[in-house]
Amino acid sequence: MIANRPALGYAPPMHTPRPLLPIIATLIGLVFFSVMDGAMKGASLMLGAFVAVFWRSTASAVVVAPFWLRETLLHRKGRLPPPAILRLHVLRGVVTAGMGVLFFDGVVRMPLAQGMALSFLAPLIALYLAALTLGERVSHRAVMGSLLALVGVAVIARDQLGAAPGPGAWRGLVEILASAVLYATTLVLQRRQAQVASPVEVAFYQSLVTATSLSPIALAWTTWPTPLAWGLVVAGAIMSVIAMLLMAWAYARAQAQVLVPLEYTAFIWAAITGYVAFGEPVTRGTVAGVTLIVAGCILAARRGDPHPEPM
Repeated sequence: MIANRPALGYAPPMHTPRPLLPIIATLIGLVFFSVMDGAMKGASLMLGAFVAVFWRSTASAVVVAPFWLRETLLHRKGRLPPPAILRLHVLRGVVTAGMGVLFFDGVVRMPLAQGMALSFLAPLIALYLAALTLGERVSHRAVMGSLLALVGVAVIARDQLGAAPGPGAWRGLVEILASAVLYATTLVLQRRQAQVASPVEVAFYQSLVTATSLSPIALAWTTWPTPLAWGLVVAGAIMSVIAMLLMAWAYARAQAQVLVPLEYTAFIWAAITGYVAFGEPVTRGTVAGVTLIVAGCILAARRGDPHPEPM
């Protein structure tokens, strides 16, 4: 367990009673993440998801490295974070690698809006992860919300696998659901990171560890990207870094229960990106499914007592 103390040279700010700026930062970060998903879907269609995520993470590490180096030299006097915090960075980076590959390989096989809708299961899954790892009790509302969300998943699955399912439709559906489990894990870890590390440190180590963990296989498979693929990868890297910095900054200044529900706005931007970039219409089945999933998450999140913050 990470000690509840700041990293050397970094003191997490106090929570504000009206976290307007963290809310705005989270919303902007989600826009960047959603558009980045579109860029990475294009890159994955050209390179394959594994290679695309590797190059994006490598480019992200290069983009943020000068800021991390400056922070390390000025505030840490050249010293690395303590081993416990480094282990947390490594854990989240490895989980993020698996999540990214599964998600982008999944959205290659299904519309971006549907993939985003299914990823909204993550907050629900995070409740059960908290129960397993922190001993928190799963409420009756959480169980009912989970059942409602599962109905939403079934609606989207029926819509995706209906009359004429595309090639690999089942595989895409399973990959997105698996990525949601890993995404739930990153939500728990993100809150822990935000309390012990700066946004720049979080962004740098996540990108570095993700790229490193994928490199043995990615370098064996990879072909040199075309100029268009490079453009998509670099654009995805820049948007990813901006989004990570904004989200890490926000989660250090507001409680997770305030910010996590904002994740649902990403569906709007994913739907717009999918329609503009790939001509993907948003079907009534997708809208109905995401409505049920979001309703289930909101029902599960409603408690009589304030939410305990993830440790």
